[in-house]
Amino acid sequence: MARLIAAPWLFALALALAAPVPAAPLHVEQVAPGVYVHLGQHKDFDKGYDGDIANIGFVIGADAVAVIDTGGSYAVGMALKEALRAITQLPIRYVINTHMHPDHIFGNAAFIDAGAADRQRQPRLIAHARAPQALALRRHAYLRNLQKQLGAAAEHSTLIAPDQTVQDRLTIDLGHRKLEVSAWPSAHTDNDLTVIDVASGTLWTGDLLFIERTPSLDGDIQGWIAATEQLKSIPAAAVIPGHGPVTRDKNTALATQGDYLASLLRDVRAGIRRGDSMTATMATAAAAERTRWQLFDVVNPRNVNALYPILEWE
Repeated sequence: MARLIAAPWLFALALALAAPVPAAPLHVEQVAPGVYVHLGQHKDFDKGYDGDIANIGFVIGADAVAVIDTGGSYAVGMALKEALRAITQLPIRYVINTHMHPDHIFGNAAFIDAGAADRQRQPRLIAHARAPQALALRRHAYLRNLQKQLGAAAEHSTLIAPDQTVQDRLTIDLGHRKLEVSAWPSAHTDNDLTVIDVASGTLWTGDLLFIERTPSLDGDIQGWIAATEQLKSIPAAAVIPGHGPVTRDKNTALATQGDYLASLLRDVRAGIRRGDSMTATMATAAAAERTRWQLFDVVNPRNVNALYPILEWE
């Protein structure tokens, strides 16, 4: 009987077909020496969502790299990793999540293998002290929603528990470059972190600051108003918000956000005092702010929906 001998090129073809297709690198811009950011798109979760709506990026030190937020899917995280590796081969020592929202954290899996036997050789995942509980409460909903939103594109996206949490402040050293990580009281969420790159004076606010995109409430509005004011006093040469363009005029951006939050709080309270229903209040609360924000007619009603039941009990 004749023996069938496969040609070497067939083996090569089989290996090529089995190998994962490398992600196209995300576009990143250098906003300060060694500080790179990818700007997310202004899309909603319910229409056209592709996992790429949050600002994510990294800071490069002399010895190592810290990634700050990783995007809304494994695929987005891999594309960020490809962009990083096109710039530096230094080890990625830290991944910092500014809060637990899915558009900021599902890309963690591109940098960290949660099932690996030895996590010591992988980047250290840092989050707020309250993030583990927040993730535990929402884990199943987040995974279910991502599968519904992305379908097959959600493959390999998973939630990973942090290795280290921040109760107050944490300093990490990337080699002649320190990052100051600060935990905040309940504001946008109950687990917000900010990160300051001391060398460049760049402040990463996470979703404590929205620019252009309507701020989305998932925490304590009065705490968020207080945090918005407090951020004004922090010196920063450049500010990277959770959504929207990088700014070098943070106090103007913070004032704009503060106006929206104050208007939302005032108008929802007024609607409750008048005896308006939640639905009626959705049509009137912060209506004067509509032209200043993208996705207003989608996000603002959700904010009223979150806030109205709380303020009813004031």
